[in-house]
Amino acid sequence: MDELSFTFSWFSTLLLPLLVMIAKVVEVAVGTIRIMFVSRGMKYLAPLVGFIEVIIWLAAITQVMSNMGNIANYVAYAIGFTVGNYLGIIIEERISLGYSLVRVITRRDATELVHYLKESRYHVTHVDAEGELGDVKVIFTTIRRRELPRVLEIIKTFNPRACYTIEDLRFVSESGLPHGATRSAMGLQSLLPVALRRQTVKEQVVAP
Repeated sequence: MDELSFTFSWFSTLLLPLLVMIAKVVEVAVGTIRIMFVSRGMKYLAPLVGFIEVIIWLAAITQVMSNMGNIANYVAYAIGFTVGNYLGIIIEERISLGYSLVRVITRRDATELVHYLKESRYHVTHVDAEGELGDVKVIFTTIRRRELPRVLEIIKTFNPRACYTIEDLRFVSESGLPHGATRSAMGLQSLLPVALRRQTVKEQVVAP
């Protein structure tokens, strides 16, 4: 009898809260992915992921409500929610579905930057504009989200003080999509130091 009582106590105070926490972590992380699918108009994947999310939520909340006297379940539920949010953001960043619009505003000459982006097979639109402090160059490019770190590296290399904004896009027409071919300028040059890569582009710009 004593052994049975100890086993039950061990389950309710340690194992059950752990299971609740794990279920909540998975449920919130899946919920974050569902929101990402909804925001990108994925009308088939979003409901499927939502179904899985609800099933996991029901399993977790049922255990909490069935053991309302166990404070450990409440703590585990809250911890699971917190960790699940963090994990969901990490997963969303890793998946990087969809496209983004990068807008760059710079007062500095953007010839090298525009040239390198075009050589890297990105679609680039640039216009002259006037800002609060004078003439500026505004550059637009649509990229796959997974390529965002690379594009930001290029911007910071050529125009480190440029102002840039990033917007997630729900839909992009085929004419606005980045070129699907392998980026010719991203091969060996991506292995070079930043300064050397920049010098290489300078030589290409001034070449006749």
